[in-house]
Amino acid sequence: MVAGRIATDRMVTYREAMRAAIREAMQADDRVFLMGEDVGRYGGAFGVSLGLLEEFGPERIRDTPLSEAAFVGAGIGAALAGMRPIVEVMTVNFSLLALDQILNTAASLHHMSGGQLSVPIVIRMTTGGGRQLAAQHSHSLEGFFAHIPGLRVIAPATVADARWMLAPALADPDPVVIFEHGSLYNASEEITEGSGAVEPCRAIDEAVVRRPGDDVTIVTQGGCLPMCLQAAQDLQSAGVSAEVVDLRTLRPLDDATVLASVRRTHRAVVVDEGWRTMGLTAEVAARIAEACFFDLDAPVQRVASAEVPFPYAGHLERAAMPSAEAVIRAARSAMDPGAALAPDGTVHRG
Repeated sequence: MVAGRIATDRMVTYREAMRAAIREAMQADDRVFLMGEDVGRYGGAFGVSLGLLEEFGPERIRDTPLSEAAFVGAGIGAALAGMRPIVEVMTVNFSLLALDQILNTAASLHHMSGGQLSVPIVIRMTTGGGRQLAAQHSHSLEGFFAHIPGLRVIAPATVADARWMLAPALADPDPVVIFEHGSLYNASEEITEGSGAVEPCRAIDEAVVRRPGDDVTIVTQGGCLPMCLQAAQDLQSAGVSAEVVDLRTLRPLDDATVLASVRRTHRAVVVDEGWRTMGLTAEVAARIAEACFFDLDAPVQRVASAEVPFPYAGHLERAAMPSAEAVIRAARSAMDPGAALAPDGTVHRG
């Protein structure tokens, strides 16, 4: 395989696609470097940077001390000095240790300097549950970071987006946070190398319809996309045509694509792995209600994680997380808002 290129005669995993994107960026621009805990000799906690140390050396693949505040701060300084750092935070919960750097510095400096300073840093982090990592390593805080002005927040949900969204993120003069759901790293698909654009050539801040439908719109992002596509397939077997919209970028949010879909289907289900209260589902549902109130034939339904710290036990973790069955129940409720739903998703009218 030629360095920086993906062979087209085999399936490519999400982690391989992200690695190829990093490799290509580093080959194209000497200012780009990767830093974070275990990104060098170990190859990254999730294997994304495997082999890059041998290719680019320790000056550009930099293992850091176990201090998120320190190495995110160093990345911000490097960006201010003209470099293009990619900072890997092992899992999203550890980003809280660098929150002052991300919120008070990276996201704020352009405004506080009157436009004189830009912070072109990309911060990658693994998010999500479903891997029995318990309460401290299963967070889905995408909605929290999307709350912060001054950040661009993206969530590649497909192998193609993992491959092509990094380059425009690095070209952004402002800080970009990339959420990579841990359940997606082994996902694979065949992609076309050489197209050189976002899947291929969608703008980085545009949502996309992953599955067309006529009866109900399912809006989701990141690791929930495969589950929602499965739910849509199962609904189709029951005669319900569900359209699935992948947000892709959470800040800025692409209202136009979501609202256009809801205006056609007249029903909406919003799905996110974050907690329901004050979360991403609340924001998207509110925007739909504000803009499409008279287009809706039923209240907007929401599917989110239970309001608990994530359990370690597998059966409890599964019960706490969104599922295809929960999405199906919500879609059926939107289709028949006067009905009561049994636990198995069947509809009963009084």
